[in-house]
Amino acid sequence: MIELKEITKEYSKGIAALNGVSLQIKQGEFVFVVGDSGSGKSTLIRLIMKELEPTSGTIIVNGQNLERMKHRKIAMYRRNIGVVFQDFRLLKDRNIYENIAFAQRVTEKPTRVIKQKVPAALSLVGLAQKYKSFPKELSGGEQQRVAIARAIVNEPAILLADEPTGNLDPKNSWEIMKLLEEANERGTTVLVVTHNQEIVNEMQKRVITMNKGVIVSDEKKGGYKHEN
Repeated sequence: MIELKEITKEYSKGIAALNGVSLQIKQGEFVFVVGDSGSGKSTLIRLIMKELEPTSGTIIVNGQNLERMKHRKIAMYRRNIGVVFQDFRLLKDRNIYENIAFAQRVTEKPTRVIKQKVPAALSLVGLAQKYKSFPKELSGGEQQRVAIARAIVNEPAILLADEPTGNLDPKNSWEIMKLLEEANERGTTVLVVTHNQEIVNEMQKRVITMNKGVIVSDEKKGGYKHEN
């Protein structure tokens, strides 16, 4: 589903955020990417999103070589990827229903599909009754659940989560991880960048540890490692 071959990304000459990174993530996997700040985790996500271009190497996602992808095809490519951020990134001037419907309208779904899919996504994250609420009326945990509903409403092949529990308390953090795990059980490939050691150690998923732009370990049922 995701393959990186010898990826190097330099932001300035001689300083590599990623340095010769190769990895494969299969369809239906749930993978944590961990490591200290500056280890290259967020750069990895942005390369998969095609927000950044690698300095060298090849990225293949869902059978598509990103290097050869024409600019006009990028928006279509991203329709198959759901993204959840640490800071929620909800549209503050729209209610919860419209926040999720927006993701469907971008992909030109007909109104009848939107009317079916948006309530279904809200039910999955336990917020069916809050559809008229605005983001400022919700707690942080509820806002992140809306963000997950928005990410899964188009049934993406891949779900990328960049520090999804970074602004949440432990109880809400576990609820968010449960939702990501449920999305994975429905067939979505899930990649989670996180600093949350307890969650990583408890969930026993595949764990890729990065340090200074390289992968230092990749374990099937791994835990959180600190690299010096």
